[in-house]
Amino acid sequence: MANIKSAKKRIKVIDKKTARNIRIKNHVKEAEKAFMTAVQSGDVAEAEKAFAVAEKKIMQASAKGTMHKNTAARTVSRLNKRLNDLKAGN
Repeated sequence: MANIKSAKKRIKVIDKKTARNIRIKNHVKEAEKAFMTAVQSGDVAEAEKAFAVAEKKIMQASAKGTMHKNTAARTVSRLNKRLNDLKAGN
């Protein structure tokens, strides 16, 4: 345990940031799972709605610094590819 006041404060700040990052990552995972279940069911309209939500959550995570911007872009691209494959009937 830290003895210096500034180190104690840093511990509190890190705990808050860690909790925020975990919460944001959970939102992203839930959105991705919802999209994947819509794709698995074959429902294009539902998949499009879920994709819009997932893309928003991923970009928010990227903007907050929880996820790197290139990781976010890659993830959205992969989800978009699945959506386009579903639309094409593959």
